[in-house]
Order: sequence, then C-alpha cells, then structure tokens
Amino acid sequence: MVQTPRRPQERPVTDTTTDDRILVARAQQGERGAFEALFRRHQRRVFAVALGIVRNEEDALDIVQEAFIKAYRSLPRFKGESSFFTWLYRITTNLCIDHGRRNKKHRASSFEEQRTRIDEDGPAAERGAAGLRRVTSPDEAVARKEIRDAFRAALDELPEIHRSVIVLRELQGMSYAEMADALGVPKGTIMSRLHHARRKLREALEARGIVLGAGDGGSESTEGATTSKEAVVP
Repeated sequence: MVQTPRRPQERPVTDTTTDDRILVARAQQGERGAFEALFRRHQRRVFAVALGIVRNEEDALDIVQEAFIKAYRSLPRFKGESSFFTWLYRITTNLCIDHGRRNKKHRASSFEEQRTRIDEDGPAAERGAAGLRRVTSPDEAVARKEIRDAFRAALDELPEIHRSVIVLRELQGMSYAEMADALGVPKGTIMSRLHHARRKLREALEARGIVLGAGDGGSESTEGATTSKEAVVP
C-alpha cells in the first residue's frame, strides 16, 4: 500500500541561532515562518541602508517592503552563490538607485524627518561610539554637532550611486569585496566610485568651511570623518 506523503510541519525558528542558509532552504520549501525570521533578522539593517541612500524615511520604508517582496518572489531562483544578506542588499541598493533616478526631488529631504534607531552592530558604530566618548567639553560637543550637520548636508548632495558606496562602506562597514558582491559590479568599480564619492564629499565639506587635517590627504581623506553612523544617518 502506498502511503500518502505527510505535509511537513513547520519547525520553530530561533532568529539568533538558525543560519541564514538553513532559513533560506526552509523558506524555499514553503515554510513562511522561515522567511519571516529572515525578515526580522535583516529588516533594520536594510532600512538603515535604504534611509542612508534615499534620505527620506517614508521612501525608505517603501523600499524595504519592496525589497523583501522581491526577495520572497525571487527566492525559488536563489542559488546561494552569495549569502542571502549580500543578495538582499543588492536588491535594496538597486531599488534605491532606481528610486533616485525617478524621484530627484526627494534628494533634498530634511534630516529632521529621518529620525530612526539603527542596528548598533559593526565596526562603523564602534568607531562612532569611541569618537563620542572622546568629547569632553561643551565646546567640543558643539563643534562636533556642526561637523555632523555639515556631513549630513554634504551627503545629501551626492548622487545616489555615490551615496550608496559611502553608506555601505562607512555605515555598514562592508569590505570592497562585499560591496562588489552586493552591488553586482567589479571590485575596481567599487574602488573608483568610492574614490569619486569621497572627493565629492570632501569638496562639499570644504564649501561649508570644514577642512580636513593635513595628515588626512588623498582619496581616503573623508574615511575617518565618516565612520560614525550618527554622522551618516540621523
């Protein structure tokens, strides 16, 4: 007698211990809870990237929703050649760049409308927190706020294609290889974009009276100044 196959029961998902690859495999088998776990795990960082690029909270929320919908619909075709995290970031950044091309008017969005808490993990946040701990006087705090505000305004002036590499490198702490994978372009292209992005950012800062120290010259001259998440995303 041939037994009718039983429908597999969905297993409980523990966000902090279950590997992305396992969750992806289970989601591809139809377990909705597995994809929901992927959403819970990555939504804040995806939102931080989207907000850092499009500079508008409502637009960033829309992009996050669209990115996860697109990822869910494309999941059967995901082969695991890159990590799920990298694949999702590629979808997100491409949506952000497409959004910027369609909506140039949103590039001047006010920073006051973009208040959010983002994931505190990663080297960029650690360096930013260390920088804040070094502030020891009210004068230094005021000066730091002025520099932070200048960075925010200067970052708003960058095209989305340049803003995206600044966000991925400085906000998310990605390596060049990870950025190349996330954006689907060669590593050399990433380095070139980052070089031009930093140059444009430096010029925008100098136009606002923010001149970097003599020891920080070259194409990396803004790297140390943009490592704080607070300076990049309000």
